[in-house]
Amino acid sequence: MEQSEKHSEAAWLMTGSITFLAIVALGVVLLYTRGVLIPFVLALFIVSLVAPILDFQVLRLRVPRPVAAALTFIFVIVVIIGLALVITQSVQTILNTADTYSQSIADLIGRSLDTLGTWGFDLRNQDIISEIRKGIPRFVTNTIGTAFGFLSKSFFVLIFILFLLIGRNPRVIRTGVYADIDLQVRRYIGIKLAASLITALLVYATLSAIKLKLAALFAVLAFFLNFIPSIGSIISTLLPVPIAAAQFEASALWAVLYVILVPGVIQTTIGNIIEPRFQGRELNLHPITVLIALLFWGLLWGIPGMFLAIPMTAVIRIVLMQFESFRFVVDLLAGKLPQSKHSDPKMD
Repeated sequence: MEQSEKHSEAAWLMTGSITFLAIVALGVVLLYTRGVLIPFVLALFIVSLVAPILDFQVLRLRVPRPVAAALTFIFVIVVIIGLALVITQSVQTILNTADTYSQSIADLIGRSLDTLGTWGFDLRNQDIISEIRKGIPRFVTNTIGTAFGFLSKSFFVLIFILFLLIGRNPRVIRTGVYADIDLQVRRYIGIKLAASLITALLVYATLSAIKLKLAALFAVLAFFLNFIPSIGSIISTLLPVPIAAAQFEASALWAVLYVILVPGVIQTTIGNIIEPRFQGRELNLHPITVLIALLFWGLLWGIPGMFLAIPMTAVIRIVLMQFESFRFVVDLLAGKLPQSKHSDPKMD
């Protein structure tokens, strides 16, 4: 019996070691091939989302497959052009207001530091304000670089989408792992798109209600950041705070509370109550797994990796489910800890 347990432990350690080495090797490959893989993976997810449009044209409307692929591709191009226009407009808004609001924010922080100085806190106000004035332009530059980086990759994404649509045969019935991946990824992205759009519209309405400047920009950011679970909603909720404090100087406190609480309630309600009702437990990923996935894919692929982290992790889990040796990894991703064979059932 003891020999059997030792053999089991040795097998578990060997599987764990192989899994760790595989993750390291995979991480290296993903890091050095991200220039190609990010557009390709993004194209895969987009095709999975728009595939029903192609299938409907071929199977229901009897449209020839090349024509249906072309029409679907045109639809994708129109959507991407729309997103590009939104991003370009947002970047233009940032450029036009960066100097004005960087000065206003720096002045506001300067007054706050002066108040703290009267309370006995010895702060080097000028040094802090100088760093803030330098930091805001750097933040704006990085934001613009990220936005245009997204636009530059759109060309490669479109090429991959075109070939994937041409190669898709709607008459082929897909089963097994591929069918599970296709269904779950499509469901996740579709629901996430709808939730992000509703969130952006509500955020725009609430910020416009107090006539907050750049309300449209913050709504656009809320739409995109909603694709990053947990962290994205927190960032999008806090982004309007400096603008609200700088714009409503006389009543900055209530403005700050408003732009935090009201959009925060919207984000929490949609992200934690409404969205999970539609998603169900399809992905079956523990919150800790979601956080680790964000860190892992963020380190490898940057901001695009954080957007793709959850569907990528879900795909990996579905693939690992096909192998009994990796069952413990699948359980860990779902938040199920391995149990000892000698554990008391009453204690579980």
